[in-house]
Amino acid sequence: MPKFDEVYAEYFDVVYSYALRLSHDPALAEEVTQEAFFKALKKIDGFRGECQLRVWLCQIAKNTYYSLLEKRRRSAPAPEESWPDPAAFEDRFADRETALAAHRELHALEEPYREVFWLRVFGELNFGQIAGLFGKSESWARVTYHRAKMKLKERLDEKGY
Repeated sequence: MPKFDEVYAEYFDVVYSYALRLSHDPALAEEVTQEAFFKALKKIDGFRGECQLRVWLCQIAKNTYYSLLEKRRRSAPAPEESWPDPAAFEDRFADRETALAAHRELHALEEPYREVFWLRVFGELNFGQIAGLFGKSESWARVTYHRAKMKLKERLDEKGY
């Protein structure tokens, strides 16, 4: 395992770019990147080498990003809102229910389908970037994404969504 300062120097740009794609905010991306590397430093002994180091670091960054969003959401004051009309509320609930079902099914997908789908849809990475993260070909990334989409659709169809 290389020294941590070497890991930081080699992968900082990759992790920062990934965090920037997630957040669309340079300041937040910087915060996510710094926090992700801090967490990685504390857990580097737990890295088992089951995936490439940059994938592991990007996963830490992804989890860090969502943790920071959740923390900010909880600490933000609730906006003043009027009660929605019942029809709009039911529509929103149905959409939210579908979104939650999709979220659950996405997390139930096996690797690498889950991660490739996530990187493509939520990380907004192109197939070349995804392929690079996994050390695979661009066509592998395309096929894996397509299969993930089909598996997710199949699971949602089975559950009536």
